[in-house]
Amino acid sequence: MISLNIEKTFGFISKASVAAYETQVKAAQEALEDGTGKGSDFLGWLHLPSSISKEHLADLKATAQILRDNCEVVIIAGIGGSYLGARAVIEALSNSFTWLQEKKSAPAIIYAGHNISEDYLYELTEYLKDKKFGVINISKSGTTTETALAFRLLKKQCEVQRGKEMAKKVIVAITDAKKGAARVTADKEGYKSFIIPDNVGGRFSVLTPVGLLPIAVAGYDIEKLVAGAADMEKACGINVPFAENPAAQYAATRNELYKRNKKIEILVNFCPKLHYVSEWWKQLYGESEGKDHKGIFPAAVDFSTDLHSMGQWIQEGERSIFETVISVDKVNHKLEVPSDEANLDGLNFLAGKRVDEVNKMAELGTQLAHVDGGVPNIRIVIPSLDEYNIGQLMYFFEIACGISGYLLGVNPFNQPGVEAYKKNMFALLNKPGYEAESKAIQAKL
Repeated sequence: MISLNIEKTFGFISKASVAAYETQVKAAQEALEDGTGKGSDFLGWLHLPSSISKEHLADLKATAQILRDNCEVVIIAGIGGSYLGARAVIEALSNSFTWLQEKKSAPAIIYAGHNISEDYLYELTEYLKDKKFGVINISKSGTTTETALAFRLLKKQCEVQRGKEMAKKVIVAITDAKKGAARVTADKEGYKSFIIPDNVGGRFSVLTPVGLLPIAVAGYDIEKLVAGAADMEKACGINVPFAENPAAQYAATRNELYKRNKKIEILVNFCPKLHYVSEWWKQLYGESEGKDHKGIFPAAVDFSTDLHSMGQWIQEGERSIFETVISVDKVNHKLEVPSDEANLDGLNFLAGKRVDEVNKMAELGTQLAHVDGGVPNIRIVIPSLDEYNIGQLMYFFEIACGISGYLLGVNPFNQPGVEAYKKNMFALLNKPGYEAESKAIQAKL
């Protein structure tokens, strides 16, 4: 199981101050269980791991196999929670250089619909010109601008290159059960489709088809992923004592640090495969807690790389930060530092040591330096990078986020602020129905 260590926060907050959250945490857990808190319409993720059927997983795996058998490349079209969870898991489990290998055991996974860059989309369509490709279109509404625009381009190109019949076979829709443009298109074209449950918001959707289908297409074991999440669901259950519940401890600790003016949480890894876990985590906590002019700002760094760029600020900048470090206990491969006769780089003292030992000492040395420099440290240890443990990690962060949002006093399951840029963008583009807003914004300009 993954484990949590908060000992390196106790020079900044007390053990008693964290323990004092027990009653509040219990109330937050009960609000989640009973559906009595804010945003209770979006609690479908809470017991999702333990409720996923074998039949559902078999359907996802069968669809994934059709894409694997018929595609060299599969594009995941989605934005925010509609792609970040899948990307986090896929990149955590993938060989770092798979994309460079000529012979692949699975289709190359590419992402689109998460930006409106003309160059990106042009280069993508050019790359796909001689490829057998398929698309997983992920959108509850089908009208999210970034994703809908990319899908419009990809649908047309797939039909032209592969023919309408094959396009029907290799385009899959993950969307609303009954309504929305993507649902209408899927039904009209005859695409295989999966449902995004009404009661699961995008950033909590990694264990729905939104995440599970792309992960299966990439060749990873979604049954083990779900099993890990289900075990973490039990470990973080409402009946687990506060002192033994990692999600409760994490939520309480970060909220107490926030009260002590630690306004920025930096998620740290010492393994570059976890970069997109950080990107997913940033959305999960930023979109859930950043409301009513409250909330910890979620930031992330990849160490030791960023120790040579952001390290100075973290060590000696404004003391408004704390770190949560994800540490991978066992790596998947073995590589030893060789000896060199000339020893011009002075590294012969490391000869014979595993590279991971050097990395672990960099991690420990960084923790000691940062704590001495005034930065509280939380440490999450994940036994290894595999489906089971990544499933645990994702669910741990989700349940802790729900508890933490209620401790903060916000609705962790809505995102009203996301609409502001869209209204301005539509007004500036003169979208039908936005005439009044267009007139007002032109006056501003």
